[in-house]
Amino acid sequence: MDWLRMPPLAGLRAFTAFAETGNVVQAGLALNVSHAAISQQLRALEAHLGAALLDRSGRALALTADGAHLARALQLGFGAIEAAVQEISAASAARPLHVTCTPMFAAHWLMPRLAEFQASHPEIDLVLDPRGEIVELKPGGIDLAIRYGGGNWAGMDTRMLLQSPMVVIAAGSLLKGRQVAAPEDLLDLPWLEELGTTEASRWLESRGVTDSLRGSRTRLPGNLLMQAVRAGQGVAVSVQAFVEEDLQSGRLCALFTEGEDRGYHVVTRSGVRRPEARKFAAWLCRQADA
Repeated sequence: MDWLRMPPLAGLRAFTAFAETGNVVQAGLALNVSHAAISQQLRALEAHLGAALLDRSGRALALTADGAHLARALQLGFGAIEAAVQEISAASAARPLHVTCTPMFAAHWLMPRLAEFQASHPEIDLVLDPRGEIVELKPGGIDLAIRYGGGNWAGMDTRMLLQSPMVVIAAGSLLKGRQVAAPEDLLDLPWLEELGTTEASRWLESRGVTDSLRGSRTRLPGNLLMQAVRAGQGVAVSVQAFVEEDLQSGRLCALFTEGEDRGYHVVTRSGVRRPEARKFAAWLCRQADA
């Protein structure tokens, strides 16, 4: 299709409105513009096509043969567009809202609050997909992710939800009075890591101790990780906000704390978001501010 030769869409829409109503005033009301604007669009369309679409010889405007021909084509075209839009909108509304986050975030922050969202928005079906690995957000797939980090993910819209640094933690029963001043002091201890995540690995690598680790490394689901840490089965990296009570009670010790500017972010693809995703993101932020 030669788009350069096509007249402006506004002129075609104004002409269709006139053809449907038979009156410039009613056409203006249908499009929420003045009748003068409709008249201007009609003249501009005739000038673009180099053809008379309206017969102005009588007391009322009437379609010429060319005008009637164009009106029939436009009614079919706009009708097909409207039907496609309705089908797409209906399919989108019927698809559940797909949200992904880490098992740790789901267990410690999201699940205790989720009933409030479901009560407020019973019309929104939700699929919660807790997994450790980062999942690509694609149209028709996952709509929204909750990710931990600095928030600088390319091609994504992000908003800080829960700001909290990372902490390296262990139970006193594991440390047994050991003095920890540097990562090297932990090299011979077992390490625990949430399945599918890399926080512990990245922290060790950032300190240059990966190749020197002498203790075992165990990966396990997030809902089991904290049980194992509290039982003294290993050292772990966690988000400080999720272990505050353990730290304050003395059940766990914070050995290293870093990343004060990091936290969990609401992440969506740049561009248009589904209404359901907008509602869920807004609800998340209200919960964080409460």
